[in-house]
Amino acid sequence: MRVLLQLQLLTLVHILLCCESLPFRKMEFAIQHTWDSDLVDHDPIRISFSDGKSGLKMEVSGPFFNDPAAPPGEPGIAFPGLWNYEVVESFFLDSTKENYLEVELCPHGQHLILLLSGVGSAFYQQLPIDFTTTISGDRWIGQALIPWTYFPPNVNKMNSYAIHGSGAARTYEALYPIPKAEIVEGQQPNFHRLEYFQNFRLQSIVGEDWVQPESDLWKGKA
Repeated sequence: MRVLLQLQLLTLVHILLCCESLPFRKMEFAIQHTWDSDLVDHDPIRISFSDGKSGLKMEVSGPFFNDPAAPPGEPGIAFPGLWNYEVVESFFLDSTKENYLEVELCPHGQHLILLLSGVGSAFYQQLPIDFTTTISGDRWIGQALIPWTYFPPNVNKMNSYAIHGSGAARTYEALYPIPKAEIVEGQQPNFHRLEYFQNFRLQSIVGEDWVQPESDLWKGKA
């Protein structure tokens, strides 16, 4: 009996060690604050990132506000100016060169991909992705696959946002908001404040030995 228990213990230790050596496959976040660090007044939008093999799998779930109304574009197709509608956004940044990828996902099924080099300076827009959504009552879920070639080399920072509402009720939310102490009178939300992005590495999802595929999209972007 003692030998059997020892064997079972050794097997358990081996399983635990193997699990520890595996890459962390999924990262999950909840957007719990407005852009200026107030707590949101609803169940937060949740975002997860995982390995989609040919790209990063991004999943979104949360309340569906249906405000503003749906963009006048076909679901599954890129829609310019999507940030004017109900949308969830994630930015992936190489802070050493200010190169970053912006991903915008709408509960109605439209999306927008921007590649930027320099703050707010987009050089590619409306790149295609696989994106599907489901709306059920007052909630929605979405799933997107973002090709690795869309990401700038050496991503080391990330931030995510959610926007909904119309007119004076327009609400801007941030995963990593601007601290209250740093807000100045009259300041407006600006999602391109790269200094507030936080540490993020794709290798934390796909494994430390993973090498990001080269991309012609980013060639020449200093």
